[in-house]
Amino acid sequence: MPWTRTTAPRASAPVRLFCFPHAGGSPLFFRGWAAALDGTELYTVCYPGRAERLGEEPSRDLRAMARRIGEEIAAQDDGRRVVLFGHSMGALVAYETAADLQERGAPVAGLVVSGARAPHLPRADAPEGPEGALRTLAELGGTDPELLADPGFRELILPALTADFAMLGDYRQPDRPPLSCPVTALVGDSDPRVAPEQAAAWQEATRGAFRLRTVAGGHFYLAAEPPFDVLRDGCRV
Repeated sequence: MPWTRTTAPRASAPVRLFCFPHAGGSPLFFRGWAAALDGTELYTVCYPGRAERLGEEPSRDLRAMARRIGEEIAAQDDGRRVVLFGHSMGALVAYETAADLQERGAPVAGLVVSGARAPHLPRADAPEGPEGALRTLAELGGTDPELLADPGFRELILPALTADFAMLGDYRQPDRPPLSCPVTALVGDSDPRVAPEQAAAWQEATRGAFRLRTVAGGHFYLAAEPPFDVLRDGCRV
């Protein structure tokens, strides 16, 4: 199965925008975004163990997964600019994908990271086990409480969610040169998991331009207010 897919092909768009979901998340999180970002050809990233890849084993190595995604994006290169957006765990996967593409000689035009600590900061608070994963998801407010109370839904999402949190807890940034592309970091002003200074530390991940933007809301601020203006700006870089 492909790692990336677009539901709104726009061959004339000058930018290909790749969106990476959070832990336990799927491409459905970005449903409707393409209509609001008509200057781009929007692709969603699907990790194994969810959506159309539900029958696959979830990934256990974040960097290895990012290399596979980078390989696919590089193979589809058509000369257009590539911008990556990732939320929460997806921010780290997007960062590692950007680093992989840079190593391949195909650096991205921009990276937008949301609701995530900088890659060099420790992640000692990653939840452990199924119950910890569900409890964290409920605390962050990213999922309808009624859905989380449904045993069938929990059974469906738990394998990928638990694997994602374990993968996130095991992640350590390797010793590598900084990115060359501009980086924009977004953080909710009431995010219980990411402090503004932890988001600001993304500046160390690039030698390009850096911007920090604090927005109203918690960890999943973008469920109600997607950062379309920031993405449009990032795609104009």
